[in-house]
Amino acid sequence: MSKKDATDLLNRYRNGQVSGEEIALVESWYADYTQNAATPEIDDQELENNREEILRRIMSEIPGQRKINYRRLISIAALVILLIYISVLFVEQRKPHRDQPALVAKKDNNNLLPGGNKATLILSNGSSINLNDTKNGALANEKGIVIHKNANGRITYDQAGHNTIQEANVFNTVVTPKGGQYQLVLSDGTKVWLNAASTLKYPVIFTGTKREIELSGEAYFEVTHDQHKPFRIISNGQTVEVLGTHFNVNAYPDEKVTRTTLLEGSVKVLAGETSSQIKPGEQVQFKDGHLAVSQADIEEAIAWKKGFFYFKDDDIQTVMRQLSRWYDVSVKYEGQIPTREFSGQMNKNITAAQLMHILSFEQIHYRIEDRTIIIMP
Repeated sequence: MSKKDATDLLNRYRNGQVSGEEIALVESWYADYTQNAATPEIDDQELENNREEILRRIMSEIPGQRKINYRRLISIAALVILLIYISVLFVEQRKPHRDQPALVAKKDNNNLLPGGNKATLILSNGSSINLNDTKNGALANEKGIVIHKNANGRITYDQAGHNTIQEANVFNTVVTPKGGQYQLVLSDGTKVWLNAASTLKYPVIFTGTKREIELSGEAYFEVTHDQHKPFRIISNGQTVEVLGTHFNVNAYPDEKVTRTTLLEGSVKVLAGETSSQIKPGEQVQFKDGHLAVSQADIEEAIAWKKGFFYFKDDDIQTVMRQLSRWYDVSVKYEGQIPTREFSGQMNKNITAAQLMHILSFEQIHYRIEDRTIIIMP
């Protein structure tokens, strides 16, 4: 592979334009690199020595024949790219900053593991069920509606026999903590993927002429079509109204903008006296009482559901808010907050320490103390 080809693949990786296979290969090497490094502080000569050694290994594993397996080529390309990236970008950025503090605390912080399926179900009587430890099967009966946890760990609502609920105010709430996410199927068949640090309140069965739920945080919806019962999501000062469609709502209280992104169907977003209707591939942004429609980056909007962080010209505070939710860590800043912007994708199945080590190659200085990540100048 030529240097030009390697550089091109590096640029595509950093801009989020590589395949899932390429991302996994690149980041698995990053993870291996951070785990096996004797010390996180690596000087310029060590970087060069490591680059030459791995290049020799790569070359020794390529037979002298014309046909090269494509998957093997991607793996080699990923290694070459990372070596170029580390030995050029990292070295060049470090040279003017010899007086900077250590990039990473020497303490082992591999206990900051990535999140997983974790949630609490709050029943209408106020009692709670920890969904992490609960076995599969029937969990509760809410006045004729049986709540199940299936083999996939998903919560479903099934009507038992021919009973119906006359009361309209029988609600359940699912809460995901930091470091948690969860899936559920509502009584009308609507599928919901709930992101970390989110809360979804909903009736156990939809009565009347509408289906209305409340969301704080982020969720992806695949709404079952019912032209006689609009589906409404109330979140952070706005209301999203649909009949049946696929879309994502990002409505975290600590984000400045609430984003509704449409993949299929049609969505209307209402805020006060104003409303906006969008088509697939569009996004409504709600900020300071105003709605604005723009073309959406679908991959960015649903990356979390696919298991990735996706950054697009994001500042360090935006990046760290996502990390804080997924790894259940606190974030503090010492001195001046770095002004760099970040673009690209990272797999969410690596530890917080590994991910921060990746960011250190972009000249982000930090240390980790217990469950707190401290960003330094």
